[in-house]
Amino acid sequence: MAAASTGADPHRKHLEYALLLIARQHAGDAATAETASQTFARWRAQSAEHEAAAQRALQGWGATEAHALQADFALPASQAERSRQQRRRSLSLLGTAGLASLLGLGGRWYWQQPLARMALHTGHGQMLAQNLPDGSHLDLAPSTSVEAVLYRDRRVLQLARGEIRLDVVHDAQRPLEVQTPLGRVQVLGTVFSVALRPSGLQVSVAQGRVAVWGLDSDASQAADVVLAAGEAARLDAQGGLHTSSVNRQDVGAWRDGWLVFDHTPLPEVLSRWNDYLERPLQLDAAGGLQSLHLTGSFQLRDPATFVASLPRSLPVRVERLPDGSSLIRRR
Repeated sequence: MAAASTGADPHRKHLEYALLLIARQHAGDAATAETASQTFARWRAQSAEHEAAAQRALQGWGATEAHALQADFALPASQAERSRQQRRRSLSLLGTAGLASLLGLGGRWYWQQPLARMALHTGHGQMLAQNLPDGSHLDLAPSTSVEAVLYRDRRVLQLARGEIRLDVVHDAQRPLEVQTPLGRVQVLGTVFSVALRPSGLQVSVAQGRVAVWGLDSDASQAADVVLAAGEAARLDAQGGLHTSSVNRQDVGAWRDGWLVFDHTPLPEVLSRWNDYLERPLQLDAAGGLQSLHLTGSFQLRDPATFVASLPRSLPVRVERLPDGSSLIRRR
């Protein structure tokens, strides 16, 4: 993403800001549209330059909207010609060839284009630390796939699998949302983690507040739950929502070499360990062990201690297999 020139044309900046406010009035929820409408009215009243930019933006927006309709409905030749003439007059008011070209592509289309897009992946045993273009910091746990897309009015992370920890730069004009197949999380500025696993979606908050919606929740309605620092929520694959408390220092503890479990189902415990181990831990499917839960903190560099502790914590025994992996059976 190219940095803006310090000598940018103020007329262009006014026009772009006016377009942004107009776009927000036609997209998003009712509250966002109302706020944008009020902001636009106050901004227009501040100066003649602002009002002139607002008029140019409104004319360009309307002209491109009419152009979009032409693509769907054939107009009589006389009407089509008048429409083309009106479009040319509207665009001529924009002042410069560059701005005319900008709005000629479509005001709404322009604002909907991403400023930056990053596809990030980690493999088995890999972790990744990545700064985003907005200044936020993103950490990926092993076996994680996420795409970050930054727009002019929002920031979106699409988590396909795995776990991320985010330290988000506050930007009230560009809320950040994490989207997953099981639900979504929205935040303005905070530190939190999102984990997408076969057992469900886990959201844990270290700082700030986040709102969580389930997959079937109406995005225009209030969140299913709002989490504060030290709180967590789990959405299972069936849509059930469960909240709990969490130690804020444990959020994303894998970055510091620890796996932390809090009444975590044993299959998920082994799955998380297996993201790091060369020889996997296996669970005896016939042993009825899926209902067991584990609580504790374990160093990633010392899996042997974790394996040795299992029989002391749960009614299980560990059997070494010829290939070097371990099988967990009921004792």
